[in-house]
Amino acid sequence: MDKLNVVLVGCGSMSRAWLKTATAMEDVRIVGLVDVFEDAARARQAEFGLNNTQVGNDLEVMLKATQPDIVFDVTIPEAHTATTLTALRHGCHVLGEKPLATSMDDARRMVEAAQRAGKLYAVIQNRRYNTPIRRVREFVRSGVIGDLTTVNCDFYIGAHFGGFRDRMAHVLLLDMAIHTFDQARFLTSADPVAVHFCKEWNPRGSWYDRDASAIAVFELGDGIVFTYRGSWCAEGLNTSWECDWRFVGANGSATWDGGDGFRAQTPDEAEGFMRKQRDLALPELDTAGLNEGHASLIQQFVRCVREGGTPETICTDNIKSLAMVFGAIEAAESGRSATIRI
Repeated sequence: MDKLNVVLVGCGSMSRAWLKTATAMEDVRIVGLVDVFEDAARARQAEFGLNNTQVGNDLEVMLKATQPDIVFDVTIPEAHTATTLTALRHGCHVLGEKPLATSMDDARRMVEAAQRAGKLYAVIQNRRYNTPIRRVREFVRSGVIGDLTTVNCDFYIGAHFGGFRDRMAHVLLLDMAIHTFDQARFLTSADPVAVHFCKEWNPRGSWYDRDASAIAVFELGDGIVFTYRGSWCAEGLNTSWECDWRFVGANGSATWDGGDGFRAQTPDEAEGFMRKQRDLALPELDTAGLNEGHASLIQQFVRCVREGGTPETICTDNIKSLAMVFGAIEAAESGRSATIRI
């Protein structure tokens, strides 16, 4: 099998997850590692034994030298637009870290550039590939609790990153809530319509420079109301990274803790003030070939490049999740409702 040549850009800590998967794939060859700090690229080269891989600090130069099929963009969010546009201009497919971009204008430019180039551009949304979320999605889609009316979500983590996140504007909404909003779309099979309220603030005791907590109320398709409450500076009683969820349907409800904790009930009788409830089981799911997180996304993307097809997190779909982020930011800054504009 001919190998697909790949250049990875951005050799910080997240690049380990990418390289762990890519270096284990028989049909992929890492031909270049790029980072603005070339020593970081050399460190990854040594760590993964990529002795024949070129190393540099200039993407344009690396693309001309290696002419890869694919670029993996693992740069910081502010660099995603320039990295993706450069890669597309050189005829490369691109798989990048979230968020797609740091503005909707940039996101639209990137989507349009990928369409003009006829290349795949997809975004890592690794939580879609955890087994529990796949099982919960199938349960919700089965209709056993009826049509969804309300989805509530809580995210409370005390995350001490250091680095760029400590100084980042809208750090929770832009850097983390994109995961949760994409999960909401995935779990409900509904796209965003509007955000009717959003409040951002930075609580006392926060170690972030900017707002690290938020509450938002969204309207999704089919009249579903989705509420989000979150903080990245909440110490104690932390939720999972996948959040705590409640799904309210026309004929029952379900809760999910983001891991293996799941419970659902539906009425077991047709009359009465407080009706007796019947517990519902979470169905088993065929997870053959499903690897957790980054691995499945990278493998699916490479398969689509090689064989054709559309990655699940293609940019034309992922921009809808990003639009929820910027809709929430707009509502928080204006104090008014915001229509979600793709």
